[in-house]
Amino acid sequence: MPSFHRRRTLAAGLALAAGLTVAAAAPPASPAPAPGLGRFYHQRLGWHGCLQGPDDQVGAALQQAGARCADVTVPLDYADPRGRTLTLALSRIAATDTRHRIGTLLLNDGGPAAPTLGAPLRVRAALKDTAGRYDIVGLDPRFAGRSTPLDCGWPVGGLFSAGTGRASFERQVALHRDLAARCRSAAGDLLPYAGTVPTARDMDVVRGALGERRISFLGLSYGTYLGTVYTQLFPGRLDRVVLDGATVPRHTGPALLPNAVAENEHAFADWADWAAARHDRYGLGRTREEVAAGILRTVEAAAARPLLVGSGADAFELDDTRVPVLLFIALADDSDPQRAALAEQMAQLAEAAAGRPVTPSAATTALLRLLFTAQGSSPAAGAQAVLCADGPAARDPQEYWRRIEQERAEHPLFGPLLDNISPCAFWDVPGGPPVEVRRGARVLILAATGDPRTPYRDGVALHSMLPGSRLLTLRGADQHGLYGLYGNACVDDAVNAYLAGGRLPQTDLTCTRQ
Repeated sequence: MPSFHRRRTLAAGLALAAGLTVAAAAPPASPAPAPGLGRFYHQRLGWHGCLQGPDDQVGAALQQAGARCADVTVPLDYADPRGRTLTLALSRIAATDTRHRIGTLLLNDGGPAAPTLGAPLRVRAALKDTAGRYDIVGLDPRFAGRSTPLDCGWPVGGLFSAGTGRASFERQVALHRDLAARCRSAAGDLLPYAGTVPTARDMDVVRGALGERRISFLGLSYGTYLGTVYTQLFPGRLDRVVLDGATVPRHTGPALLPNAVAENEHAFADWADWAAARHDRYGLGRTREEVAAGILRTVEAAAARPLLVGSGADAFELDDTRVPVLLFIALADDSDPQRAALAEQMAQLAEAAAGRPVTPSAATTALLRLLFTAQGSSPAAGAQAVLCADGPAARDPQEYWRRIEQERAEHPLFGPLLDNISPCAFWDVPGGPPVEVRRGARVLILAATGDPRTPYRDGVALHSMLPGSRLLTLRGADQHGLYGLYGNACVDDAVNAYLAGGRLPQTDLTCTRQ
């Protein structure tokens, strides 16, 4: 679940070049594929242009950057390699410094099921002088983007709060039961083959098809779990690995959102402080407590009568199950521009609660379409399919309700949102257990102390699970996604030193938000 922005910060002085250990051993001979999978690992890729039409902005940007695209064939079911197949889309910005080429850097932008085809553009800029030494590859994971996308025909995007009372929760139960039924009808034959384990196996097919003995990997958010799974399934096939915004296996799947309730309340409190200091501009309150109370009043007003935002084809009715979602989306980014955008949204919702007409910005309108119309069906269903496959979910709605009520007093905004029921409660095939971490891995883990998506404690825990890893902590930031996104020179320089030299820092590192 990444949030993209640019922001200049000062480095917290670190002598990066002075603290490096030796690199990993030379790669072994290219591993033989498992029985029946040779035709996938040895397929020849046909590189072509990335542009798919006049409205394809990602393809146009890739084309302008000199990228080429290709399709990779993988089995739908790795236990049946002679059966049905899927087509995955990848992009590549080829290394220009071929004399000093390091290898392939494969990217995953999290989500889960986030399209990553365009990510090489961002990462190439972040790599600076090292960019020319890598083939930078973006891969849309199975059932996302251009990689055999899954679409259940949902009328909405799928993320909602349980609302302020039992009646709104019961409506949520009915909604998510219907969303699960739509997936059963539209894509029931595909759902058993979603999940992080088959996605990690797809990664290894891509490695083989690219002719690489080992690959480097940069995983963001949920992509950190994908990277962790790959280290466990295919030890020795990774070179340099960066896990940005890390989570641990037990907090993936349906456990992902409930794990971050307290962190979102913390990020909300920090934003409320920011908004209170700018009361003269936004009118949301002069203290943290006044701002928080005003937001809760807006949610209560939306429960009594949905707030009308926009007009015509872009008119939206936002009730108490929808307003908290806007807060959740915005709080993953603590930059001033994002905090200002959220303050403007909340000020407009307060106006709507008073019965006055409001016209949201173009960016807010686009977000509302993605969240609350059929436009969000495919990305939301693809993500949900992975979440439901990656871990077990409670099946009894009453269990969700009890947890919501337990959380509501202390966490009135984010308890009902993040503990809400989901389609996983009604999925035909319950999710399996998360992958166990049984071996160490030499990876660089990035974690912000106030990350409201994948809590800092998870980064610390993953570091403990992976002997040989290093942890880079960014203190004072309520931020999800750091490298090439947040503009912290201390973080970016540390990652670039590792990706350029292949050597992890001798000790864990600390940077500071400034």
